[in-house]
Amino acid sequence: MIARDEARCIERCLRSAARYVDALWVLDTGSVDDTAAIARRCGAEVLHWPWRHDFAAARNAALELSRADWQLVLDADEWIAAGSEALMAWRQDTAARIGLLRVVSQIDGGAAGTQHAPSWLPRLLPRGVRYRGRVHEQPVSTLPRRRLELQLLHDGYLPAQMARKAGRNRQLLQQALHSDGDDPYLLYQLGKDHEVQGRFADAEPCYTQALAATEPRAPWRHDLVLRQLFTLKKLGRFEPAMALAEAEMPHWGESPDFFFTLGDLLLDWAVAQPRQAPALLPMIESSWRRALHIGENPALQDTVRGRGSFLAAHNLAALFDGLGDAVSARRWREQAARMRAEAALA
Repeated sequence: MIARDEARCIERCLRSAARYVDALWVLDTGSVDDTAAIARRCGAEVLHWPWRHDFAAARNAALELSRADWQLVLDADEWIAAGSEALMAWRQDTAARIGLLRVVSQIDGGAAGTQHAPSWLPRLLPRGVRYRGRVHEQPVSTLPRRRLELQLLHDGYLPAQMARKAGRNRQLLQQALHSDGDDPYLLYQLGKDHEVQGRFADAEPCYTQALAATEPRAPWRHDLVLRQLFTLKKLGRFEPAMALAEAEMPHWGESPDFFFTLGDLLLDWAVAQPRQAPALLPMIESSWRRALHIGENPALQDTVRGRGSFLAAHNLAALFDGLGDAVSARRWREQAARMRAEAALA
């Protein structure tokens, strides 16, 4: 891993991985806290490397330290939570490929509490693969990519951690866009950087440009569409949001997140423009029912657990509460509670 000022969490990460790897390597890029000392105490080899405002360069410098056949790449705010047996089985197969790990990010769901959003990320690399990209770097390789059920948890998107690193990547993204042109992935990431800090007016044009240039099968398009819908909603631009939703709907028939987000968009529209409410309320209910009908789809990139179950049921309970239908509201609350309990046991 590469790390800087990660004393809060690096021990958790290293101890979660130590049993399953032959060596731990940490490239410290300028910590002023106890990151390096903690890593050494956990058995890691620690080297110091001057930060050059280039994440790919740092990743590649870290990879140069190892001569192993496989490199498991982790960030300090992640830890192995499940599926270690898949990692052991992977080592027995000599086929050349890149491993996609399920990284489940904890995110702030407001009144709904902490939510979980999984992504499949390339983190198990064969010897010789290197990264490219000043920021939001990606491994460069034509090797096939295969999923394995090694699950990481990640808490770097929770508010306390986001506040600590606010603006860290924005300058690098802007520099990369200046040098590399209007790359849609970088535009998406810049829009996300603006959005999570509440700068929706800055996020919207980034997302608009990214959507215009992003291929339909790009792995980040699902999240990009949802974030643009959310951003347009926050800006009160309901008509353009609905136009985008209608254009994208044929592509996301298996996404509970899409219909969950659509229901939220329609609800805000009804609240902001009460005259529209009679036409919008049936659509709101239909959207959340559609999310429930699809159910959870954990294989989908950047899905949020609960949008196909307890979160959609909770929203339906709140909707019927607002309509004065206590019987339906109670039924949906009970169903949401059952679904949440089942999810906790899964």
